[in-house]
Amino acid sequence: MSNDEIFAAAYREHYWAVSRYVARRLDGGSGDVEEVVAEVFTVAWRRRSDLPASPLPWLYGVARNCLANAVRGYGRRRRLVDRLGNDETAHGRQIVVGPDTEKPGAWVHDALTRLSPADQEVLRLTAWEELGVDEVAVALGCGSRAAAMRLHRARRRLRAEIDRMRITVAAGAAPPRRDTCDAPKEHGHG
Repeated sequence: MSNDEIFAAAYREHYWAVSRYVARRLDGGSGDVEEVVAEVFTVAWRRRSDLPASPLPWLYGVARNCLANAVRGYGRRRRLVDRLGNDETAHGRQIVVGPDTEKPGAWVHDALTRLSPADQEVLRLTAWEELGVDEVAVALGCGSRAAAMRLHRARRRLRAEIDRMRITVAAGAAPPRRDTCDAPKEHGHG
């Protein structure tokens, strides 16, 4: 099979999986998702000779990088809009969230958002994308042992965060928000 045929097969087989991967990580409209997915497959086309036999984890790794670039771009645009004073408050439009808008399982997502982006990603790759440790290693660009350790540590930190939220809720207070920069640092790599 030629590189072009291998790319075409990967595109047909994995387009929707990559789209779901991007959509779950990007709180934007479908246009934003399509733009990032198009970039993923543009990179895959340019590097079609590098496509592995099992391309999905590799495509997730490319998608991770494309998402990071997109998020940086959105941040730059948002800061520009803020500097220009062209935001919702300048035009008197504000969205107020009602008390009944919490979705089922929102507490799990809340606990997940309290983790570092690296912990969030390794947990999402295993839970949402249903990747095994070896595939997670490919997506993250690290070895299998490092991926297994990252996953173990991320699960431990998620459990601790859920326990912290339970204690806070049981005490009758709202769980405190924690920035990722406040997260405890662990020694070593991974």
